[in-house]
Amino acid sequence: MSEVDVDLVNRRLVEIKQLLGELRNIVELGLEKFLSNSYLRDAAKYKLIVAIEAAISVCNHIVVRVVKEIPSSYSDCFIILGKHGIISQYLAEKLAYMAKFRNMFVHIYWKVDDRKVYEIMRKDISDLEEFIEEVKKYVSK
Repeated sequence: MSEVDVDLVNRRLVEIKQLLGELRNIVELGLEKFLSNSYLRDAAKYKLIVAIEAAISVCNHIVVRVVKEIPSSYSDCFIILGKHGIISQYLAEKLAYMAKFRNMFVHIYWKVDDRKVYEIMRKDISDLEEFIEEVKKYVSK
């Protein structure tokens, strides 16, 4: 796996894992507390963006170094990983959706529904945990 900077990948994976723990702590406070506290909402959105960005960084690194392609978009990056068996196709599609949601966070943030953010934290951040595990398995080959 000489093409992959394993230290860089592992640092990003640790960062994602830490952020996911912090997001879970916010979820444990409950929907009503989340919706009624702008600081919690802002912190959650920022942490979610950073976690997704870190996953995109890992994805781009592997795609460029191993697959020797340049993704056309953040979501395309995950699709390429899935196509090449680096992560499962199912996970690739879920992360591609998450990358698109990240774009909405960043570019049209005023349209982001806070209930949807909470649901993503409650249901979908496990996809990032699965990403961590699949990438760890890949880089340890």
